[in-house]
Formats: sequence, structure tokens, C-alpha cells
Amino acid sequence: MTQTAIEPFDPSRELGPIIAGLRAQRLRWRAAHERHAEHGGHGFPQRQAISRILAPLSALLFPLRLGPPELNPANEDAFIEATLETTLLQLAAQVRLELRYHQRDAADDAIEARVQAILRGFATALPGLRALLDSDVQAAWQGDPAARSVDEVLICYPSITAVIHYRLAHRLHELGAPLVARIITEIAHSRTGIDIHPGARIGARFFIDHGTGVVIGETAVIGEGVRLYQGVTLGAIGLSIDATGAARGEPRHPIVEDEVVIHAGATILGRVTIGRGAVIGGHVWLTRDVPPGAEVLPAAPELAIVE
Repeated sequence: MTQTAIEPFDPSRELGPIIAGLRAQRLRWRAAHERHAEHGGHGFPQRQAISRILAPLSALLFPLRLGPPELNPANEDAFIEATLETTLLQLAAQVRLELRYHQRDAADDAIEARVQAILRGFATALPGLRALLDSDVQAAWQGDPAARSVDEVLICYPSITAVIHYRLAHRLHELGAPLVARIITEIAHSRTGIDIHPGARIGARFFIDHGTGVVIGETAVIGEGVRLYQGVTLGAIGLSIDATGAARGEPRHPIVEDEVVIHAGATILGRVTIGRGAVIGGHVWLTRDVPPGAEVLPAAPELAIVE
């Protein structure tokens, strides 16, 4: 039996058509989006750079637990000062890229004034963000009997990682850097499986138990003391978005009032209101309002036990 000879891949001969094909597709894309040139990695916020910023930002919020091992109460402030000076400059560079990308005709001094305003607003918000995060950590410790300490919650719980990223990102989103904010929450999404849009509004004492598969949409509003379990979706009912972008940013996700508990796998869609203190059972599919204090349970399944 004669075997067919396999011709080895020859990069010097075969890469040319591939490169040309990729170039042609790039040009088609840019023409379709009315771009003469993409800014590329040097003119667009960089995910890798933002990822490197997140660890020191988290560390300056919780230095003794998320900072370097040599820290102690005596040198915390010095660490925070040094970290702020370097990290805020790195963050400013990414915000500057975002503003230049979206405001290509703006004067440099106008861009720089906006960058500095965002940077100042973000920096001055950090003590308040720490207070909010303290309430989230406390809620997790009180809400999970498996937790041995607040330190365990802070170090081990993926939901706390996601919420730290979210609270940092939400402030940047409010200040006018929504793209940098979105990259921050998507980094958390890839690390934890928890998808929180930075535009969502979430009150204090927020706890996601386990967390994998949680989705919280852009216009969701969540009150204080809310607890979610894994697999919960606070989403939108499918909307038709036309060429002008209509429906983008419109309120289309749920409002969850204070002290609500939503159990694993529940799906709540549309601009519905879940009243204060309501309990939503696992795997409920919900597209209408729920009054305060109500309990919504799925229909009892019929079980067949075969022996």
C-alpha cells in the first residue's frame, strides 16, 4: 500500500496569502466602520496594562491582606502613598487613551483636563469605596456559616474579588471612563465567572454566595443588604437595537430593593421591581414585579424514583 507523501508546511511560501487575506479583512472592517486607521495597542486602553494596575489598587485598599508580605501597620501608609503615586499615573495613561480614542478632534489640553478630573475624582473616592467594601466583606462573613473569619472571606472568596473590581470600575464609569471600567469588570469576569457590568448600581452589604455564573446587567439597580447565589441572572428581555444604537443605555434590567435574597439559578428579566425583603427561589424564571416581602417559589417538580 503506497502512502501519500505529506508536504511540509512552508512558511516562506504559504504565509504570504494568509497575511494578505488578513490585511484585506482589516481594510473591509475599517471601511465598514468609517475608520481610516485603527489606533491599535498604543492608542486604545490595554487590557494587560489595566490588569497590572488592579493588584496594587486592591492592595492599597486592603494592604495587610492583599499587599506584599513585608507590610505591617507601621509602614502601611508609606506603601499606600507609593502605590497611589505610581498606580494613579498608570491609570491616567489608560484613561487618556480612552478619551483620545472617543474624542479624536478634542484639543490636547481639554483631554488632559478631563483626565485629571477623572483621576482626582477616583482617588478621592477610595476611602468611601473601602467603607463600602468593608460592608460587603462583613455581609459575606455574616451570611456564610462556612466562613471562619472576615480575612478568609477577603482572601478566598471569588465574589469579593469580583465586587472589589466592580466598585473600582463603577466609580470610573460614573466619572466618564466607561471603557476602562468595562475592561476592569471583564478581567474579574474571566477570573471569577461573575459578570457585573460597571454601569449597574449596587448598594452596601452586597454578598454573592459561591458566585459562578452570576450575571448583572448594565442598568440593574440593587439595594442594600442583597444576597445572590450562583447562577443568578439579572438580565434584559431581548431588544432590537437599530443602526443608531437605540436602546443602548435604556433602563432594561431589574430593580432589586433592600434585603432581597435570590437563590441559585434564578433568572429575572426586564425592568421589573423585586420588592424589599422578597425571597426568590432557585431556578425561578421571572418577568414581572414582586411585592415587598413576597416569596416566589418554582412549581414542585414531579419526581420519578425507579428501583
